[in-house]
Amino acid sequence: MKLKEIERTAVQAWSPANNHPIYLATGTSAQQLDASFSTNATLEIFEVDFRDLSLDMKQKGALPASNRFHKLIWGSFGNGSAESSGVLLGGGDNGVLTMYSVHRVLASKGDPVIAQTEKHSGPVRALDLNPFQNNLLASGANDSEIFIWDLNNFSVPMTPGTKSQPREDISVVSWNRQVQHILSSAHPSGKAVVWDLRKNEPIIKVSDHSNRMHCSGMAWHPEVATQLVLSSEDDHLPVIQIWDLRFATSPLSQLEGHTRGVLSVSWCQADPELLLSSAKDNRILCWNPSIGEVVYELPIRSQWCFDVQWCPRNPSVFSAATFDGWINIYSVMGGNLEAQQKTQADKISSSFNNLDPFGTGQSLPPLQVPEQVTQTTLIPPLKKPPKWIRRPVGVSFAFGGKLITFGLTKAPGQQMQQTYPHQVFISQVTTETEFLLRSKELQMALQSGNLLDYCQGKIQTAKLPFDENLWNFLKVNLEQESRTKLLKLLGYSKEDLQKKIASCLNNGIPDKQPLPEAGDTNAPDQLLMNSSDDVSAVSSSSSFFDNLIPQHMSTLEIPVTEDTDGLISQALLLGNFEGAVELCMRAERFADAIILAIAGGDNLLKETQKRYFAKQKTNLSVVSDGFVYTMSRGRCALSCQMFL
Repeated sequence: MKLKEIERTAVQAWSPANNHPIYLATGTSAQQLDASFSTNATLEIFEVDFRDLSLDMKQKGALPASNRFHKLIWGSFGNGSAESSGVLLGGGDNGVLTMYSVHRVLASKGDPVIAQTEKHSGPVRALDLNPFQNNLLASGANDSEIFIWDLNNFSVPMTPGTKSQPREDISVVSWNRQVQHILSSAHPSGKAVVWDLRKNEPIIKVSDHSNRMHCSGMAWHPEVATQLVLSSEDDHLPVIQIWDLRFATSPLSQLEGHTRGVLSVSWCQADPELLLSSAKDNRILCWNPSIGEVVYELPIRSQWCFDVQWCPRNPSVFSAATFDGWINIYSVMGGNLEAQQKTQADKISSSFNNLDPFGTGQSLPPLQVPEQVTQTTLIPPLKKPPKWIRRPVGVSFAFGGKLITFGLTKAPGQQMQQTYPHQVFISQVTTETEFLLRSKELQMALQSGNLLDYCQGKIQTAKLPFDENLWNFLKVNLEQESRTKLLKLLGYSKEDLQKKIASCLNNGIPDKQPLPEAGDTNAPDQLLMNSSDDVSAVSSSSSFFDNLIPQHMSTLEIPVTEDTDGLISQALLLGNFEGAVELCMRAERFADAIILAIAGGDNLLKETQKRYFAKQKTNLSVVSDGFVYTMSRGRCALSCQMFL
């Protein structure tokens, strides 16, 4: 999708990645004329503000130049000072190489020209700055002439070695992106020479055996030091060749998608899987060199694009300079052209202030654009997410202490045609080893069913009395006669209770422990209404309903003392109904004795009734005894008749 545009017949250069805001420098292109046939040359700097939705760019600086430009680059040399924004280096006709101060061009003060030289014998078409040492500049011109410049001393250049034979023009020079002392140069004949500056000589030459390769562009792989690409300008061989210097006898692979000669290439430094190319077929393609697939394509334009460049600071943006005098800035993330077309139409209409330009004073009618046939307005983005928005690594926890991780594997010196699968790793994370051992021990005990030994082991290893008691109770629940053993753990024993009951019966019934006085417990009436002073408080809805339920109810406590009530409670807990009934009879609590005897069975009930009637020698007790005896005989007779 197009983001910005400027009408200039010029070469271009982006500001370095560490510069903000983003600038685009343009220099009037040599060997090209615009519609005015002007021969003047201008160096301009534009601010690229993506917050502004319009297509225009603001000019921030301009400088008349003495020569037109074949090549223009922007370096970060001198960025150490607060006022410096780097330098612009332009190669012109007649061997002219000029260095400009960007800060002076933007500020429009002082002489922007820092240095100028004419050491080359012909037009300077190739320039590149060393990515490791920003003061080293490589330049190429006619007659296989290559110079290495130190920007601190611009007067005396160095050469990488003897000139290659046969002598021919230098179309491209490029520094290696991984090894700082390696430089390469390309010639229109299709030959590429790799120089080692430490040895001051060429170390390898790469050329196509078909002799039809007219080299127009060259670029080093951003990550693999031994790989580079060469583009062919020949219409009969419109290919991009990928070379690996370890196998320099033939190209590693070829990218074939253009129908006419390729004019320029640019490799994205933020993602090695994105390679731009422009050709004479008016197409701009973005390749994935690893698999040779086109992942993005711009709509076909009416003019050739002779230069494409990625933006160093914003890797999703690139610029394209065309022969029709326009420099356009695009995004590879896709977009819609309808909004831009409408904005352009509104801009034209606003220039006439919505009035008829012929002076009639009539308002302009609504613009009716004829329907365009087979015009694509929706530009799809890249077929795959670029590297700078891909998550490099990821992690997530799962149940059972599982840790899921993934990452992008990188093999050093990998072949470009090879694709490495993305791997997901599952690992076990252990943070509490002791807890896992205990859990494993419990699982083994559950599977084997040997829970008694497991509980016994826990009792023996318990460090606190509470833990020991807890495991004792759990063990008792798994044993036979668990009720009796559980009561014994609670401190209730049948033998001890029997002795206590015998002692109590022999020594006499002890006095009862005093009960709480009636005044200690609030009566229901007092809970609802304590005094007449509380009438106003109860009238409110919230306090009224709160007072309906007593807030201070005493808890129920089972007596376990040595008196009659305590012994009876203990006997009931142990299931000794005979002892409980005996204590009730001795204490003359006959009603309690009868109720407990009912729970103890028919024999205990009959024995209790006999003892009760034996103690109660009254006329009424005799009648009651006979009535009970008659009822018992009647039930027995009825039972016998049922069996008969």
